[in-house]
Amino acid sequence: MLIVNMHFTPNIKLMGFVSYPHPWLHFKRNVNEYILYFIKSGELHIQENGIPYVLKKGDLLLLEPNLDHSGIQEHICDYYYIHFEHSDIQNVKTEDPLSVAQRYLIEQEPEQPREDSQACYFPKTCTLSKKGFHQALHSMNEMLQLYKRKNFNRMLTALKFSEFLIDVSRDHFLSELQEPGNSRTKSYIKVHDLLDYIHEHYPSKITSAEIEQQFECNYDYINRVFTRLTGDPIMRYVNKVRINHARELIEATHLSFYEIGYLTGLNDPFYFSKVFKKYVGMSPKQYYKTIREDH
Repeated sequence: MLIVNMHFTPNIKLMGFVSYPHPWLHFKRNVNEYILYFIKSGELHIQENGIPYVLKKGDLLLLEPNLDHSGIQEHICDYYYIHFEHSDIQNVKTEDPLSVAQRYLIEQEPEQPREDSQACYFPKTCTLSKKGFHQALHSMNEMLQLYKRKNFNRMLTALKFSEFLIDVSRDHFLSELQEPGNSRTKSYIKVHDLLDYIHEHYPSKITSAEIEQQFECNYDYINRVFTRLTGDPIMRYVNKVRINHARELIEATHLSFYEIGYLTGLNDPFYFSKVFKKYVGMSPKQYYKTIREDH
């Protein structure tokens, strides 16, 4: 497993698509940059540092710098490739993939410091889901169009590639959660979808009836599962997300507290101040003064 610090943008060195209608053997080389392969069709048989990989439709492989890689068997193959550099990628050994998936997709705290939320867990190799495969094809073609443009091509491609890495990581871990034999798969997926829903809709009013209708479930049941997996009841988590965004607005803008409350789904000024103090330990006004004094 690789951990990519998404705070840093990759430097795209080369990108393209190749189609081999006749059996072809990958050449041997050793380069000082990362290479990502995404297989559109056929098979690519390759080894890196003596470890063999058989890549088929929908498979990805990330080759690492300064390691020998070469083909081990001839095959017909169509694939995309991206050569890139990155200043902060670590190759780490991880525990049970299901545990990583649960922590990465579900257990992340809403008030987690921004610098700590930039880590993207990216698989060395994986097979995309059907939906992920079609999304990856679309992204690759879009990146190729950006790459071929005359102006700002590498920069725009790099930004799109960063999004691609996050999407692949998400698809991979969702697939891990849905592996056969995982008795808690439905619970994980439902909580994951609910987390997405909360982060998208927190500026609006979120009610138990709305959640039941949206997710076709009993609210008390999903709230128990949500609490067990995230550590917070649903409505407490919603308020954490709201207050975290309120803190960001106070730090970065000069909006009134009434406007900030409205933008974060806490329309009543008194209630906004009460909830803010509960989670932050001081009133919005005190927090504003503290931030400005520190700066």
